[in-house]
Amino acid sequence: MAHQKYDVVVAGGGHNGLTAAAYLSRAGLSVLVLERLDHVGGAAISAQAFEGFPTRLSRYSYLVSLLPEQIHQDLGLDIEFASRQTASYSPFLDGSRATGLLVETPEGEATAASFRAVTGSDEEYAAWQSFYDEVADLARVVAPTLTSPLPTGDVIRSQVGGPIWRDLVERPLGEAIERRFSDDLVRGVVATDALIGTFAGLGETSLIQNRCFLYHLIGNGTGEWRVPVGGMGAVTGAITKAAYAGGAQVLTGATVTSIRGGAVGEGAEVAWTDASGSHTVTADYVLSGLAPYVLDGLLGRTPSVSTKPVGAQLKINMLLERLPRLRSGEDPKVAFAGTLHLGESYSELEKAYAEAAAGSVPTEMPGEVYCHSLTDPSILGDVPPGTQTLTYFGLHAPATLFEDPATREERKAQAVERAIASLDRHLLDPIASVVARTEDGAPCIEAKIPQEIEADLAMPGGHIFHGDLAWPWAPDDADLTTPAARWGVATDLGTVLLCGSGAVRGGAVSGLGGHNAAQAVLELR
Repeated sequence: MAHQKYDVVVAGGGHNGLTAAAYLSRAGLSVLVLERLDHVGGAAISAQAFEGFPTRLSRYSYLVSLLPEQIHQDLGLDIEFASRQTASYSPFLDGSRATGLLVETPEGEATAASFRAVTGSDEEYAAWQSFYDEVADLARVVAPTLTSPLPTGDVIRSQVGGPIWRDLVERPLGEAIERRFSDDLVRGVVATDALIGTFAGLGETSLIQNRCFLYHLIGNGTGEWRVPVGGMGAVTGAITKAAYAGGAQVLTGATVTSIRGGAVGEGAEVAWTDASGSHTVTADYVLSGLAPYVLDGLLGRTPSVSTKPVGAQLKINMLLERLPRLRSGEDPKVAFAGTLHLGESYSELEKAYAEAAAGSVPTEMPGEVYCHSLTDPSILGDVPPGTQTLTYFGLHAPATLFEDPATREERKAQAVERAIASLDRHLLDPIASVVARTEDGAPCIEAKIPQEIEADLAMPGGHIFHGDLAWPWAPDDADLTTPAARWGVATDLGTVLLCGSGAVRGGAVSGLGGHNAAQAVLELR
């Protein structure tokens, strides 16, 4: 630490906090970043998960879509993103017949043929193309606004309008899916993007599922989810390098203990502890990359238990000796390269939601799997030939299922068992027969429930978005007179701004919270 007074102090060294630090330091401001862990990056890191294997997994976040090309260019980020050859593959059992629905990247005749074979006609694929063409129209309007001051919903609506606005913004997404598609599997494949880390039924009137769906389809106007070459740590590494190049200071092992702020012009104060003791600095502004629920506590408020976010996912990382063969006969290198949907037909998703909402681990866990190392083998390191990674992200596994410490481990084991069973039912080679093992014989399987995500990353409730996502625009009657409000980063204190996933347009690995908070500070100055 070089100063007792900074222009900006950033609480939290996740990728958003580092993005803000990079922009502000490069603009000539003195910036201090405080991170409680012994490394930066938050959820956007690569880590060696299994002893004896050098493979560095994208342990928490694992794909990138929403990081704008503008941020990439502004900061001169040295990051390469690779497209997956498969968008998705959805195996399913039709009586005694094992088959699956393939969607290529980009879609071609194999995709059309797969829809025809699965649904019995060309009608579902035509409906699919029509729906996603309309979604793409909306994405092309919204994406360029993400790095600008917030537009109002009315402005976006005037440029899009039509059925897709009603279907995605005004009415529960489930209504559109049920009206536009007939096949249960196709309906489910469409619906899954609405449920990533979001515990909701598809008919939920709060529309949190609609907002989640929108965020998964608007990235850079295409909605494509790409693999960061070198793992998610390469993303954080590049942003950190940009922050250091601007002169930002970064302290790890620094746990923020309190934040004080006031009206614009009154400055702010941040206290923290580290191995050397307690410290305090003042700043013109404090940017919080922490969840709003956590920030409330640091501001001396008592957050209500009822306002604590509820995360809803089961994350499993695996290392395999080789990819398993599928009962459908699909090439594993095709099926696992994209998002492989498990138990995610529409009826299965709704059943799993109902069971979890009633307090039970879903009988058949819905989830999705992909293999990073098929697209980017560089993360593997020196491992035996054939070794591959496998990542599972389970839906409808809310933190409430694991709330009771007395039953937490038992319920976690049950959820993991059912998740693996949902994959095994489509395989000729059960996962247990192909999973790599450490020298002591332990299977290379790492699972994390929301409570463990919270313990690792200080995300309240294990919520991967720091709370329910907001629309990426302002209400028509919003007061956008201040820079912080215009950029969607305001709190009720003028010198304390949000720069993390809890900001409007925050969520996922995008850097948007950091970029937009930095722009607000530069306007304020």
